[in-house]
Amino acid sequence: MLNEVITIVDTLDNPKINGQKVSKLFEDFDVKITVKTVETTKGKTDIVKICIPGKNSKAPKLGIIGQLGGVGARPEFLGLVSDADGAVVALASALKLAKMKEKGDSLNGDVIVSTHICPNAPTEPHDPVPFMGSPIGIKEALLEMVDENMDAILSVDTTRGNRIINVKGFAISPTVKEGYILKVSDDLLDIQERVTGKLPVVLPITMQDITPYGNNIHHINSIMQPATATEKPVVGVAITTESAVPGCATGASHPLDLELAVRFCIEVAKDFTLGRCKFYDENEFQRMIGLYGSMKKLVGLEEKV
Repeated sequence: MLNEVITIVDTLDNPKINGQKVSKLFEDFDVKITVKTVETTKGKTDIVKICIPGKNSKAPKLGIIGQLGGVGARPEFLGLVSDADGAVVALASALKLAKMKEKGDSLNGDVIVSTHICPNAPTEPHDPVPFMGSPIGIKEALLEMVDENMDAILSVDTTRGNRIINVKGFAISPTVKEGYILKVSDDLLDIQERVTGKLPVVLPITMQDITPYGNNIHHINSIMQPATATEKPVVGVAITTESAVPGCATGASHPLDLELAVRFCIEVAKDFTLGRCKFYDENEFQRMIGLYGSMKKLVGLEEKV
């Protein structure tokens, strides 16, 4: 998938990039694409949503969300920032799936890809390294990017600005559903192993990370925030490094690592839409609810302070 990664990186590394220019990459393919501009007093961003139709409308539908603050932090930093990698992986996945469909390799079910495009997002303080901010709030972004038709979600986000994951490449999180952090999916671990040819790497997440932003509680980053906006299972796909790298850093994106993450998303899409990949054990999940009750209080975009 390296060709698709390079195409998307080259497209996004532009101070004038917007959703309409991204949509032109898909105009010759059989996909459904929408672009919506959301504007606040802090600026604006373009929400891009792409649906690659599958062969069976009743098959499971996978969502791939590119989480980020912005693809650029101009004028403070020039060029594509580390934080852009969530958008790169999501859009490169969509581009590869569109090409596959054009050649005759349609997936069994739909894949819905969403992200947002902002070349001049603000930065904000965070420990241990600065975070990328966003011209719109996480609530506004998730309302647009999380689609009710997604039966499961891969949330892709740059996750380099921390001290708890120290492997270069990508990691996957445990599955989060309805406020519960569940065991890591064995099916997803299998896919990660076959894609990387290495032992799997898992991102440790905490209860803090699955609470909605705006509650004055520390979050590793926004990777698990889609879980606050849906009752569907969510798994984070974290682009990682050995050392802590700020989201606003430029020159920090590694195309080969991004290609691995794209290949993982494609393989998950193939298996999930065929019903061969489970994000969680439904029977065990229901038993946990029976034993310990609902945790749905953590699902909802209202700020709890």
